[in-house]
Amino acid sequence: MGSRGKKIRQTEKEFIADGIQSVREALSPTFPDAPELINLYVTEKGFAKIQEDIAPEILGKAPIIHVSDAVMNEMADTESPQGILALCKFTEITLYKIKQREAKKIAYFWEIQDPGNSGTVIRTAEALGFDAVIFSKNSVDVYSPKTVRATVGALWHIPVVEDISIEDLMDFAQTEDFITVALAGDGTGTILELPKSEKMILIFGNEARGLPEISGLGARVSIPMAGKSESLNVASAAAIAMFEVGIR
Repeated sequence: MGSRGKKIRQTEKEFIADGIQSVREALSPTFPDAPELINLYVTEKGFAKIQEDIAPEILGKAPIIHVSDAVMNEMADTESPQGILALCKFTEITLYKIKQREAKKIAYFWEIQDPGNSGTVIRTAEALGFDAVIFSKNSVDVYSPKTVRATVGALWHIPVVEDISIEDLMDFAQTEDFITVALAGDGTGTILELPKSEKMILIFGNEARGLPEISGLGARVSIPMAGKSESLNVASAAAIAMFEVGIR
């Protein structure tokens, strides 16, 4: 099974999720069109772990296939697998479905490249009460093993939309009456000065290149910093901004 490759994932709409946390969340999704667990592969030790950690009535939902340690090593993407691996199927989520769900707080990431960052921002958005995460074209594959692992199960609790151009995002925002706010080091004003809004899209840029100019943008702001660092990692910046918008 391996990493299955992005093209195969896109064609078959299937991906792998390893570890007990991902499996636990996959068995208890909280939104329509969340990824579906197809098969759960476990070694002897892995099966003992999930029996201890997951209630029998929840675990009973999963078709379980027992495999040897050698087979698990071939299937898993990590060097030291936990002996627990799920084959899951995802449904493509669109902007229209986000509209149907009446999403009000959305985080958009333009050409984000690092799997760890992408998984972390999905996890953070879910934790801070956002309704959806959107990735642009030319962004990292959301369903790659490294990204899925970094979400720590949040992928089953918040809708994620892929391959949305910034132009299509802005058209959507205008049609649906969202305020759009871009985070950038050259922003005028800070995230702390934003007025409260019921419907807002936060826009974050590429790890190295930041954001392009965006036509029709509501505001371009920065995060105030007291130290000498010129910028923050995109996942760190997103956490601060999403906390300010979603919690405070």
